[in-house]
Amino acid sequence: MPRRKPNSGKHRKENLLLKRAIKRGDVPQPEEQPKPHKRRGIAGHQANDPSQANQKVIDSARKLQSSFIKVSPQFLAEAKELASNLSLARPIPTENALFTASMLTEPHELLTCPKRPKWRYDMTKKEVEKNEEGLFAKWLTQTDTVLEQWRENRETTRMQNAEGAESANVSGQLRGMPASPTYFERNLEVWRQLWRVTELSQILLVLLDCRCPLLHFPPSLSKYLEDYSSGQSRSTSKKVLLVLTKVDISGGARANAWEAYLRQRYPHVEVVQVESYYMDSAEDGGEEESRRQIRRPQAHLPETFRRRLIGTLEAIHKELCQPPQRIRDNPDKLAKWNPSVRAAIDWNLARQCTVSEPHKRVEDGVHVEAGPRLHDDSAAEDDAPEPEYLTIGLIGQPNVGKSSLVNALFGESKVRASKTPGKTKHFQTLFLTPEIRFVDCPGLVMPNYTPMELQVLSGILPISHISSIPSCIHYAASVMPLERVLNLVHPTSLEPEKEDKRTWREGMQPRPSTSDRVPKWTAMDILTAYANYKGYTTAKAGRPDVMRAGNAILRLLTEGRIGWTFLPPPPDIVQDKVDMQEGDGIWIRSVDGRSHDDGSDSESEVDNDSVGDSHDAGSGDSDEEDEEEEEEGTATGQSGGLLSRFGVLALSGDGDSEEDDEEEADESEYEN
Repeated sequence: MPRRKPNSGKHRKENLLLKRAIKRGDVPQPEEQPKPHKRRGIAGHQANDPSQANQKVIDSARKLQSSFIKVSPQFLAEAKELASNLSLARPIPTENALFTASMLTEPHELLTCPKRPKWRYDMTKKEVEKNEEGLFAKWLTQTDTVLEQWRENRETTRMQNAEGAESANVSGQLRGMPASPTYFERNLEVWRQLWRVTELSQILLVLLDCRCPLLHFPPSLSKYLEDYSSGQSRSTSKKVLLVLTKVDISGGARANAWEAYLRQRYPHVEVVQVESYYMDSAEDGGEEESRRQIRRPQAHLPETFRRRLIGTLEAIHKELCQPPQRIRDNPDKLAKWNPSVRAAIDWNLARQCTVSEPHKRVEDGVHVEAGPRLHDDSAAEDDAPEPEYLTIGLIGQPNVGKSSLVNALFGESKVRASKTPGKTKHFQTLFLTPEIRFVDCPGLVMPNYTPMELQVLSGILPISHISSIPSCIHYAASVMPLERVLNLVHPTSLEPEKEDKRTWREGMQPRPSTSDRVPKWTAMDILTAYANYKGYTTAKAGRPDVMRAGNAILRLLTEGRIGWTFLPPPPDIVQDKVDMQEGDGIWIRSVDGRSHDDGSDSESEVDNDSVGDSHDAGSGDSDEEDEEEEEEGTATGQSGGLLSRFGVLALSGDGDSEEDDEEEADESEYEN
């Protein structure tokens, strides 16, 4: 950088007079000085710059960054206006606690997951990638067209209801919120991770959040896995196991209801329940820490759940070791047939594994061998040699607990997890025993006829990148009484009553004040009341920061600090078996008397981000950085009270420098 030249006040005045003279035309325009020639670096030589040295790592991580669409400004403006005007239905109807039946009757055959095109070993890398890119581009266009038509149909229905209400002189409450789009994964690199895990695995564990399992197992994913499980060749013959996670949040009764419903809906698929954490009080810390009684979540799989999971995997393995019907009908093929999985596996060792006993071999997804060939050569595959080990893949949408289940199964932190969806970028393989390996796949948002608000409530989208906070709060408040959950006071009740200074004769007193009436709540009232309760105000005007309040409320809902669970659609499951209270909707009252907001008023719990009206994907840089700081803060006990159930992953260390570089790459914008 050239040395800065001193410039006095007299010199600046002379330059100003010269510029004015040139502008008037009194002085000719001076000739431009040629720019100094920059010296180029030596070919093949890289400057000693840390940012350039880490650029390859950053670019590699950005390729696996999830990509979604952006919401239109018209939708944001209308949703914010309606969130202030539409009153919430109180008490909440009982049908709001049931999973929307309309999501089960849409034409799901139009939505699919992209499948990897067939390839041959004589094809080059560029040819394979070109075929994949062409197929994915075609699938993306078709999916966008179908989902946009679905959104337009919902918007048309909403406007017709509004016109009917106006013609009948009925309140405009039937107008409802504008039809929001639905999100799904638009990055080909992320889908390639799913393809590789599916090809490598003989058993696929599909993890479903027990709070809303059908959302995490859409028909598009079901059809994608059905094509693999019904395959005739060894490479496409796979077994699927549905795993209900977070049953500690939903409770046993609701988890059992969902398990019974899934068994009835998918009779040929096994279903198991698991929970991955238990709360442990940090009593062995310092005096200050003991005084706060911080409760930290610890990675742990209860023995009953562990036995059932391992037992189900053993039964599926035995089924895979049996020849299919087409082989049993042909004696010649039966004599040459070999199972598609490793036959000799010590399942007792898998049941008895402790923290120090799991096999130490860990592989990154980049170095794992390529998947099996995809051309149809069943005759050659039937007599192929026996695989070296049994591969079990974990797939599902973001934030359903895939990495958490791996850590709980091993009894220690093996893979990094976070409450922020999309933490896992590369699939990773970990060996439970020398014969059994687990493959952790990054989460993918599957295409489905699901509004964006339900996706946010379920935690599959990062809240820091959500710009339509009011519409999400309106949806959450329509299925649970947030004002009672958070013990909020209506903003109008805080306004002081005006003193009536008029004098009245006896018997002429005015009517009593209407302040005793129960006020009607709107989504914006809830945001304002929570902002007043927390003391969230804007920097300049000092008004309640409703966007920051909505950000904090959504985090309480997605992280499980406010218990909620949808119920299976009737009449398959009798809701009388579940303890439901009128007006609670999907809200689950705390059984231990613990408040959802214990110690959550620290700045780190809401990621220190104040989401403005024009908050878009571009503001995700600072949000992601604050979330990483929060994970570190919870490990040192800087905030008291109840920690997030994902905070346990931060206690095991920060990882190596390469992982930190990938985290820096995560702090990027969503692409179009």
